[in-house]
Amino acid sequence: MKALKFFPFLSFLLLPLFSLTLSAQEEMDETLQDSTGLPGDHFSLEAAIELFKKSDSPEDFEKRLNAENNDVNNLDLNEDGKIDYIRVEGRKDGDAHALVLQAVMGENEVQDVAVIEIEKQGDENAVLQIIGDENVYGEQVFAEPFEDEKAGNGRNKGPEAQRTPVRIIVNVWLWRPVRFMYAPGYRVWVSPWRWGVYPTWWRPWRPYPWGVFHVRVRPYRAHCHIVNVHRVHRAHAVYAPHRRHSTVVHTRTTTVVKARGPHGGKVAAKRTTTTTKSRNGRVQETKTTTVGKKGRNGTAGARKTTTTNKPRGRRN
Repeated sequence: MKALKFFPFLSFLLLPLFSLTLSAQEEMDETLQDSTGLPGDHFSLEAAIELFKKSDSPEDFEKRLNAENNDVNNLDLNEDGKIDYIRVEGRKDGDAHALVLQAVMGENEVQDVAVIEIEKQGDENAVLQIIGDENVYGEQVFAEPFEDEKAGNGRNKGPEAQRTPVRIIVNVWLWRPVRFMYAPGYRVWVSPWRWGVYPTWWRPWRPYPWGVFHVRVRPYRAHCHIVNVHRVHRAHAVYAPHRRHSTVVHTRTTTVVKARGPHGGKVAAKRTTTTTKSRNGRVQETKTTTVGKKGRNGTAGARKTTTTNKPRGRRN
């Protein structure tokens, strides 16, 4: 009898532990699903936008990018076991600005990780996007800041009309670094640092495991998101002729994309098998369809269909 009375009490104690285990497993599953296996997994575009917003200038932005506790850069493109230094190089043409985020990989080798593009669209209006380089992300990835504005759908004028959030494009004109870059007398920032010559305050650290880094950058997604639209064309034209890339990174990324499907999606993400039988119950055909996971911008994953025909038996 005592054992029977003790069992409910033991279950009560173990239930929270079981719930925590399930929660941790679900979080790990989500992490694995979000991983593309590409270098871009280790640099957060959303975090870069948020750090830029908090910076005083492009120079200050570069310093923040390379601070370990800011959780934006986890890249080791030259695979030397240490984090790559990210330098910032500005380009300007009229009221169009481009800030190139460049990984220093060797004495004569660099790779553009992303570019922040800014255009002035009015007296006190500017738009900003960051574009992840295709060598790092497998394709160009666009991200931008957003704000939530509650709005109705026009048909419902009751309380429900005010509960539908609408993401709107942010006017970045009042951001400190933007005002700094558009101020009279601004000189385009070009980082003085290069391979083997770094600021005294910087010390490279070992890259964190993907699962750890993935969790750390989640808070940055609260006000920035990936989009399918490229809005900043004039600034991109300023940057494009000067894009720099590494053959090593290009080859590595191309290999991953070929092995895992477009956009780094895992080929074996979802498998469906259909079996066709004859009237006498024998299997005539088995069709297996494998669909890869969706890409970063929501595009469909790779689809592969395999059909196996069973040989018919000899008639007597």
